[in-house]
Amino acid sequence: MSTNLMATSAVATTKRMRYIEAIESAIWEEMERDETVFTLGQGVSIGGFFGKKGQKTLAEQFGTKRVRDSGITEAFMAGCAAGAAMVGMRPIIQMGFAGFSLIAGDEIYHKLAKWRYMHGGKFELPAVIRLPGGHQDAAGPEHSNSYEVLGMHMPGLKVVVPGTAADAKGLLKAAVRDPNPVLFHEVRSLNFTKGEVPTDPDFIVPIGVAEVVTRGNDLTIVTYGHMRKESVAAAERLSQEGISAEVIDLKSLVPLDYPTVFESVAKTKRAMVVNEAALTAGPASEIATRIYEEMFSSLAAPVARVCAPDVPAPQTIRLEAMMRPNPDQIVEAARDLVKY
Repeated sequence: MSTNLMATSAVATTKRMRYIEAIESAIWEEMERDETVFTLGQGVSIGGFFGKKGQKTLAEQFGTKRVRDSGITEAFMAGCAAGAAMVGMRPIIQMGFAGFSLIAGDEIYHKLAKWRYMHGGKFELPAVIRLPGGHQDAAGPEHSNSYEVLGMHMPGLKVVVPGTAADAKGLLKAAVRDPNPVLFHEVRSLNFTKGEVPTDPDFIVPIGVAEVVTRGNDLTIVTYGHMRKESVAAAERLSQEGISAEVIDLKSLVPLDYPTVFESVAKTKRAMVVNEAALTAGPASEIATRIYEEMFSSLAAPVARVCAPDVPAPQTIRLEAMMRPNPDQIVEAARDLVKY
């Protein structure tokens, strides 16, 4: 079972930085390390939609041949990623918002996901698609919501959702070095949250390895992304009531570290899955199903799900706050579970 961030080298020093700065740091380091890495997307030459302005830009450091701005043409960007990856480049594509990646559905879910398989593995497809998503700033139905389940349903893609600044850097670096296409779901609500981030240029967070964030014996809370923070807050409140919750941050949805989940559930006998995505047919549904299939005889209670309701994202701050799962909901669901 994984208990901490893992890296390919010892973590010697850290720097406190924002989530979005950690992403920028990862891109910078990978472009310095490997000349085949380039970035293409909306506003990448000035730090993207959410990046920090007023500092030396990627374009100033690496030139416009490797840092290419694009119009609002998602299909074009994803198509470029597929073509470039086929001939040995390592593209990092910046989509403005995850929802608009649907326009590039053919390029992402057919070309990137399937072409390596269709050609018998004759080439690799090392492409990263950055997909800022989740609920933030009441951005409304087309600029919000969580779309990570789409990648889970399409064999050939890897899917990661970092929940901390350190994970944002480490997972992105791992994604760039991976020989397969990776959908990198950035959590917009975390962009300006800060954390300690390793400065070692060889630091990575392995894709497919979960982290046990808090230890517990009464129930297991499986989560990722923004809901890591909410689940930890709920676990702290539950501990004051004498309920010991184990929080697992998946970090990666494809591949998903089921052994860590199953080991925890075997101990606690109760499981809850918390995600920011909609309730119906979301990641929580798949994870809960797998827990039932593998751990049914060990369960002392039904598997609970705490998710967003099945509605489009609202365009007011107050309604958006009501839509996103919060510690109150997690605590209430946990109390119900331990009654069994």
